[in-house]
Amino acid sequence: MKTITAADANRNFSKLLRDVQSGEEVTITSHGRPVARIAPVHVKTDAERKAAFDRLMTRLQSQPALDLPKVTRDEIYEDI
Repeated sequence: MKTITAADANRNFSKLLRDVQSGEEVTITSHGRPVARIAPVHVKTDAERKAAFDRLMTRLQSQPALDLPKVTRDEIYEDI
């Protein structure tokens, strides 16, 4: 991981973006303290999205359904 000052990041922003696009993470410091991290975006593939959806559905199906009473919107707001 590369670390640069905010002033250098400002002066060399295009190069900074190229570095991040190539996979490098960059920490930006101000007065010697880390203030930001720029990292490449991970775009999920269709397979990753489907796998996440399948995990969610499996989890939801394993949980018991709540047996809540049926109420209408009017009943909810009748005291207001």
